[in-house]
Amino acid sequence: MATDALKSSRLSADAVQALNGLEAARERTLALVAHLDDEQLRQVHSPLMSPLVWDLGHIAAYEDLWIAHRHGELELLRPQLADLYDAFETPRAVRGEIGALGPRDARAYLEAVRTRTVETIAERGVGDGVVCEMVIRHELQHGETMRQTLAIAGLLTPSESAAAERPMHDGETAAGETATEWIELPAGAFAMGAPDDGFSYDNERPRHSVQTSAFQIARLPASNAAMLAFAEQGGYARRELWSEEGWAWLGEQDQAQHPAIAAGHPLAPASHVCWFETDAFARAQGARLPSEAEWEKAATSAPLAELGRVWEWTQTAFHGYPGFVAHPYREYSEVFFGDGYYVLRGGSWATDGRVANPRFRNWDLPQRRQIFAGVRLARDVAPGAGEQPARGRAQTR
Repeated sequence: MATDALKSSRLSADAVQALNGLEAARERTLALVAHLDDEQLRQVHSPLMSPLVWDLGHIAAYEDLWIAHRHGELELLRPQLADLYDAFETPRAVRGEIGALGPRDARAYLEAVRTRTVETIAERGVGDGVVCEMVIRHELQHGETMRQTLAIAGLLTPSESAAAERPMHDGETAAGETATEWIELPAGAFAMGAPDDGFSYDNERPRHSVQTSAFQIARLPASNAAMLAFAEQGGYARRELWSEEGWAWLGEQDQAQHPAIAAGHPLAPASHVCWFETDAFARAQGARLPSEAEWEKAATSAPLAELGRVWEWTQTAFHGYPGFVAHPYREYSEVFFGDGYYVLRGGSWATDGRVANPRFRNWDLPQRRQIFAGVRLARDVAPGAGEQPARGRAQTR
């Protein structure tokens, strides 16, 4: 594997760094499924999710496609698997019914592809580094997707379950059950999007100036206790709180609120909450969801607490920034623009730190709640509402 290649004096520092990143991602993937038996890997735990063994094969196929095939100009290792492990050619609903590799063969495929990856990087280097970094992050992102499946199946390890349910603390005091502390940000422009240097996804570029009005944003994401209070106070029965689409979605649910809310620690951030629920919850609090621009402005300039515990829904539909150019393939972002997807920001306990940053854009459909997603409230500041507080100062309401 990469260990032998790392001993070679022919490798550049960039190549060594890339191989280290690839190995670290692989260690995380294999550790994630180490406690599972073959049946648990093959099983369809939810129609929304892939069998875990499919994810393993997909990770291998993606790496072979981009590093050995496109970067190294080699033939695919197993071309007959290309469509089977293509996320668009083989949608999730059928992945448990096709002739995917079994657990042993999937692991062998991962190892064989990695051998070719090491040889390719040793021979050709990493170029500008974009492809290798994309492959590393792809595997890390699939690790979070697999954790979603494990959570549905009740198969998370005790340590990961504990990470998800850790109560919120802001460094000074435990989060209140329902009280909201607000941070006010003044009107003005800021630079939104990723800077030119370093790796970023196409949907994070180009960086551009965005003007926001003055607004307030909650210092903490909403807790399980707050979401339980919303339910207990009739939030799921109050038609006036819900959009037309949200009310229709609610009518199709066997259980209005995800069971993780009641089962979790009251002071943990609420998770497994869909966009429709967060929209109604915000209205019940006399607040709203932050726009994507407000969220990024706050995250890059204010002392927000508990970032990275749950993904946080915004009110913004997923789209490209002005001047967007798809790179290196349009299926990563562009095909999801304008098709009912909403942006989530921040990251969750299951998101690797290499992926999560204040400018990373996640997205999903408004009815989805298998993801580790919650909400951080925002609200408008009335014009002429008195002296504006200093930037970042917490306001308790």
